[in-house]
Amino acid sequence: MEDIEKDRRYEYCERLSQDHSKALHDVYRQTHLKTLAPRMVSGQLQGRLLSFLVHIFKPLHILEIGTFSGYATLCLAEGLPENGKITSIEVNDEFEYLIRKHLENCPNKKNIELKFGSALDVIPTLESEFDLVFIDAKKLDYPLYYDLVFDKVSSGGVIIFDNVLWSNKVLDLDEHKDPRTQTLHELNLRIKNDSRVENFILPLRDGLQIVRKI
Repeated sequence: MEDIEKDRRYEYCERLSQDHSKALHDVYRQTHLKTLAPRMVSGQLQGRLLSFLVHIFKPLHILEIGTFSGYATLCLAEGLPENGKITSIEVNDEFEYLIRKHLENCPNKKNIELKFGSALDVIPTLESEFDLVFIDAKKLDYPLYYDLVFDKVSSGGVIIFDNVLWSNKVLDLDEHKDPRTQTLHELNLRIKNDSRVENFILPLRDGLQIVRKI
């Protein structure tokens, strides 16, 4: 019964929150039609949150780790200042055609730089300072991403990790001893105890760890 109520709450919030654009609706639909794991795409509410945060903070340079089909990229681009830039890293170059097609109608597409390869290899080559980092990639590498990007994040900048509740498996660590669940829990605990940041976990969708560098 509780899960049913949660689903109803989510549906209510989604219905009475701002809808995503037609372009985003098309990306969402094409992701479900043309990829094997469409559940990886950010949904409407999470997409609206990302767009909302960019509109509020107006970050000049955003780093996205894990482009997938480009849905979250387009959401981040909605609030991007004219002189802003998004650097988005995707390990799977098979998605390149789909991503570039989805970015065709983005007004800020000239401000989006795509890089293909392992984020662990790409991040050390980036010389920019980032005001916002959105991470939705290989879960086992989340702690490494945190270490690699931290010194590249501006003071007051924000780092967002997706999927930190991992289908609620982090709630039952004795039952779920798989490496991804344990890694995500350890990262959540580490961030909670990191004196260099302020953080909170938002139980939206599969959980967002939102970190502000002090």
